[in-house]
Amino acid sequence: MTHPQPERPSLLLVDDDITFCQVLARALEARGFTVDVAHDGATALRRISAAPPEYALLDLRLSDMSGIKLIEQLKSADEFTNIIVLTGYGSIATAVDAIKLGATYYLTKPTTADQIVAAFGYKGPSGDVTPADRPLSVDRLEWEHIQRVLNNLDGNVSAAARALNMHRRTLQRKLNKFPPKA
Repeated sequence: MTHPQPERPSLLLVDDDITFCQVLARALEARGFTVDVAHDGATALRRISAAPPEYALLDLRLSDMSGIKLIEQLKSADEFTNIIVLTGYGSIATAVDAIKLGATYYLTKPTTADQIVAAFGYKGPSGDVTPADRPLSVDRLEWEHIQRVLNNLDGNVSAAARALNMHRRTLQRKLNKFPPKA
């Protein structure tokens, strides 16, 4: 006699790195999810409108839009979708925006499938968060400020360069570097 398999929760994985998606999708499927992959925002929007997922893992930087924009679409399609924003370019400004829009958690790459699954189980701040013992470095503060300005200007590098009174190429060089250590 066969026993019916329990229904696996649906997860939408949105990242433009195809190899990363293949590896992560397999790892998440092994951990009990039914994974649907999209490599750009337009495909993700179609998948969201066709069948809103229970869980979503969104890369912040996609080729055609910001993963932040997808949070709004996911929440309007199903307010209970559990969303994690995943990025290689983490900043406090984008993390705050993602959480304000309804993301459950914000992770920076590299991360593991186990960390992602644990983050999906996250139920909210514990209330006993204490400030860091040591302040952010000047380089990290500059990075955070640039990210905040860029985010406020919807990713427009030229407008951000003007607002920061910085040459556009200088800003692009700073953006192509990994964030400095805190």
